[in-house]
Amino acid sequence: MLRYALRRVPSALLVLLIASVVIFGVLHLAPGDPAVIAAGPDAPPRTVEAVRHQLGLDTSLPHQYLSWLRGAVTGDFGESYIRGLPVSTLIGNGLGNTLELTLGAIVLAIGLGGTAGLTLSAARGRIVRSATAALTALAFAMPPYVTGVLLVMVFAITNRILPAGGHASLLADPEIGVQYLIMPAFALALPAAATLARFLSASIRRVYDEEFIRTGTAKGLRPRRIVLRHALPNALPPVVTVLGIQVGQMLGGAIVVEAIFAWPGVGQLIIDSLKTSDYVVVQSLLLISVTVFVLLQTLTELLHAVIDPRLRLERA
Repeated sequence: MLRYALRRVPSALLVLLIASVVIFGVLHLAPGDPAVIAAGPDAPPRTVEAVRHQLGLDTSLPHQYLSWLRGAVTGDFGESYIRGLPVSTLIGNGLGNTLELTLGAIVLAIGLGGTAGLTLSAARGRIVRSATAALTALAFAMPPYVTGVLLVMVFAITNRILPAGGHASLLADPEIGVQYLIMPAFALALPAAATLARFLSASIRRVYDEEFIRTGTAKGLRPRRIVLRHALPNALPPVVTVLGIQVGQMLGGAIVVEAIFAWPGVGQLIIDSLKTSDYVVVQSLLLISVTVFVLLQTLTELLHAVIDPRLRLERA
């Protein structure tokens, strides 16, 4: 297993290196002079040149890229042009909130998607299966920004059951924190839950065609036992891969959800930094986002290999 894991490292590092070059290059083509932004619009040329030298912007682009990459590897992303604070501090303040939102959405997606997937594959009643299929199709078609607006209208404006936006720490006050978390996590989780339900249902149905399932049925095993003890464990490997992809998409979708619910995470930080052309913050956040996505994909492959040993043998 360790050998299999080590074989994934070079490709992951290559992806990160290419991503860092693209992110650095694209943001340096964006309009606006970082030295003018940092010095202020009314600063005299001498001050602008002094700031440019202080930020290292008067050196060549390869030198700037290597300096930025060296700092990123050690956790030093420089200082924000606008706020004058270390970028690592700004990211640290928002990252915990975004992870809190994403983890809440993952739990909801697994719970809702698992329940719907098992219902689609094992329920005997045609009405139940049709209703579940219709709900998953509707959830799959609803983007988070539409779901988020509808939730605010129904549960915050019309009925005043939950707060329309904001954030409270789950650790400091769990009861209030959950109230702020429910709607954004649900809006973020719904499309992922529908996707997981479809893949889980299709995977279980494929397993039903295997010989050992027919043998268990012929021996008179209860349908619930066949599903939970025999079909589900063999149907999970492809679903785990889909879950890894969905987690990456949820991290990306968190930007929109955070804007709707005024959630103070890294998505909100990216939007604020783009508005003020604070590109040093944007490029650091993009690199971290790509790194998290690559790590998730690598962990998904490893988990897939743990569940299904045939994968390790095929790629050995």
